[in-house]
This record gives sequence, C-alpha cells and structure tokens, in this order.
Amino acid sequence: MRDLLEQLVAEGKVRCYGWSTDDPERARLFAQGEHCAAVQHNFNVIDDAPAVLAVCDEYDQASIARGPLARGFLSGKYTIENLDTALAKHDFRATHRDRILNFIQKSGALREALTSGGRTLVQGALAWIWARSPRTIPIPGFRTMAQVEENISAMEFGPLTQGQLGQIDGLLGRAPH
Repeated sequence: MRDLLEQLVAEGKVRCYGWSTDDPERARLFAQGEHCAAVQHNFNVIDDAPAVLAVCDEYDQASIARGPLARGFLSGKYTIENLDTALAKHDFRATHRDRILNFIQKSGALREALTSGGRTLVQGALAWIWARSPRTIPIPGFRTMAQVEENISAMEFGPLTQGQLGQIDGLLGRAPH
C-alpha cells in the first residue's frame, strides 16, 4: 500500500499521505514512506498512545488525534445516573456499557485537574493533548455552534503544565511522561 501511495505522489496525484491506525508497528511501516506526513490514531486523556506518539516523533510525523473527547465521555454530558437515558439503544457506544462506565468514572476523577485555570472539561481534555504532544492535532467533534466555540476557546488557555500532566498520570495510575 505504501508503495502505491508513493507512486501516486510520483504521478502528481497526491502531495503526501497519512495512515490511520492504533498499531505502532503499522504506523512505523507507513511513516518510513518518503511522503507520509501524518498518523491518525485514537488519543485522549483516558486512552494515551505513547507508542504511536514515539513513532510520530521518530519519523517527524504529525499526530492526528481521533477521539480526543473519548466519544463524548470527556465532555461531562454523560453521568452514571443518566447513561441509560442519554444514549439511544442504537448508539454504538451503548453496546460497550462497561467501557463507558469506566470512562465516566475516570473522567469524574480527572475533572478537577482538567478544569483548572477556568477551563471546561472539554478544553482541559484538548489542553492535555497539546501538553502531551506538541505535534498532535486533535479533531474534536461538535454538534452545535456553542461546542465549536468551546473547542476554539481551548486555544486561549494553551496546554496543561507538566505538573498537571503528572497529576493526571497519578490519578490514572500511569507512569509519568
């Protein structure tokens, strides 16, 4: 596949390409392509991706964060109390109830660290990504203009501090970065 993409570059049909994967070895394989520019992967405060980030660093790739708000569970919209009514039965997330409850429980513990300095929970989740990896571009979803404005306003706060990253790692039982 990488050879085909390089051929398309040589033919002038594309300028560069990227790869969407959560597998660091597949990311590494594509990142070795001369015109590979980015790796898209699942990446948020709950689902860290140190191995994929290391590949992006090693090969000077942009990291594009898919799911930066953990499918909405880092928005504060969902709680243990409203989960059964907030998600429609046909919503794909409802089929992973145990994982969802884990997200909600962790986001509750993280709320204070992420909302420090006047940030919303969403803005804190985006700030965590920027602090974790300066080469990462999050692609948060939105449904309303208010959500767009909240996402954009996150840039006014900038990334979290290294101390805040360490606090979050401690809350999640992870080794510091």
